[in-house]
Amino acid sequence: MNQVLINSRGVSTLLRFTDASFFIEPTKLDGHKSSCCTGIYKDVKYTEVPLRNVVSAISASGAVKVQYLVRKGKASRLNLVMTSGTVKDEDNTRAKKWCEALLLVAYQGANPSKNLKVLVNPHGGKGKGRVVYANKVEPIFLAAGCTLDVTCTSHFMACLLHTDRYTTHGGHAIEIAREMKLGYDALVTVSGDGLIHEVLNGINQHEHREQAFCIPIVPIPTGSGNGMSLNLLGLQDGLDVCAAALNVLKGQPLKTDLFSFTQGNRHRISFMSQTIGIMADIDIETEHLRWMGDTRFIIGYIRALIARKSCPIELSMKVVEQDKSRMMDTLHARRAGEPPSPSSLPSSLLSDDKKPDSASSPHEEWTQFETSILWVYAGQGPFVSRALMQFPVSLADDGLIDISIQEITSRRTLLRAIDSAEEGRAYWMNTVDSSCLPSAYRAQPLASRGMLMVDGEQVPFEEFEVDVLHGLGTFLSPYPHYAPEFVVRDVQGKTRGTGV
Repeated sequence: MNQVLINSRGVSTLLRFTDASFFIEPTKLDGHKSSCCTGIYKDVKYTEVPLRNVVSAISASGAVKVQYLVRKGKASRLNLVMTSGTVKDEDNTRAKKWCEALLLVAYQGANPSKNLKVLVNPHGGKGKGRVVYANKVEPIFLAAGCTLDVTCTSHFMACLLHTDRYTTHGGHAIEIAREMKLGYDALVTVSGDGLIHEVLNGINQHEHREQAFCIPIVPIPTGSGNGMSLNLLGLQDGLDVCAAALNVLKGQPLKTDLFSFTQGNRHRISFMSQTIGIMADIDIETEHLRWMGDTRFIIGYIRALIARKSCPIELSMKVVEQDKSRMMDTLHARRAGEPPSPSSLPSSLLSDDKKPDSASSPHEEWTQFETSILWVYAGQGPFVSRALMQFPVSLADDGLIDISIQEITSRRTLLRAIDSAEEGRAYWMNTVDSSCLPSAYRAQPLASRGMLMVDGEQVPFEEFEVDVLHGLGTFLSPYPHYAPEFVVRDVQGKTRGTGV
């Protein structure tokens, strides 16, 4: 029962599937057409579609309709396409069973019809979130039969016909997440990383906090940085809104560490980054360039090089690992499916019989130093934007914080760091004073003024502490780990190894 014959505008077409692919095989070379949400693809002689890309298959009233995602070319993004036709009366039952069998394999037994809470930020990035959602994303959800509860996070207007709810004040996304029902299959954010930050901090205030954190968050990339989407889907699909919508339907839960960011008696959740110094300045000073997308960060970096403003700081860390080669080996081992070794885990994650001796273990000691640096960049997830792989050896759930400290160096060296920054090559730069994995750290800015950013959001420029909330976050991903591969090259471009 893996094939069915349909008649599409007088052309007999065989639809069939295997465990890996869905095939469209017209019996004639001309005349078969497939309709697309952005146009018409003509003369489809033969089409093979990855089974994962099949969104829906319906047989009703003697007609079969299959919707799926395809690319026009290898480098292009996905589009929703439909192939349809009629079947003979005696084949109606067979066609219905064929559609059911196709969906069973395409969704690996899961229910295609998800109950989704969708938050749309129409002003994120280039300001196209509302249009992108309505034209590209929502048709995919509707094709799969999803139930949608949509809120537009803008005080200007209700952005979609499916909702009359809209933001009337700042922090509305936090309130929505705090009061969210627990029955959703996923919480979809149509924006950049800032909206994810708000949602997580709202969930942290939820009456049923632990259950709420188990609802997966799935980003649709329409913001400036879109780092989380890149980390979940990889470079090819990380900025593709249709691929991200498909991830909502078919992704598997990926547990990630979150961070507790504390200043005095104030607490907030961080999921991606904490920055101080030049890198924090860039976020604020390019805010007016959001319309450029992640290009704004490159322009901001070049401006910052000219000023090369130092940042005096007192920093304390509970360092677990600081050997770059060992960190890289751990990354490759985990991507290959090997479990973490006890020696690579912070003591908070070890059982009592596996904890190292606290008298001499770096797991239990704070390493402290005071110096002037250009920036501290801490967090997790390889990409913080398309142009910057800041944490190339990052693991989603290792209980550690990836941190790099940039010492004061020449403008020429800093300018060279732009080259292949999207590949993480700066990881091997000798001028990075420290690239390590602590389980916690504290920072005290020693200047009277400066910028401090958490997940791209400005916070008071004062002392803070960051601790790991192990495995508290839940996202959806096609992979059991962060998607980007770290192709290991030194600053001269020489390969030191390959990604796994």
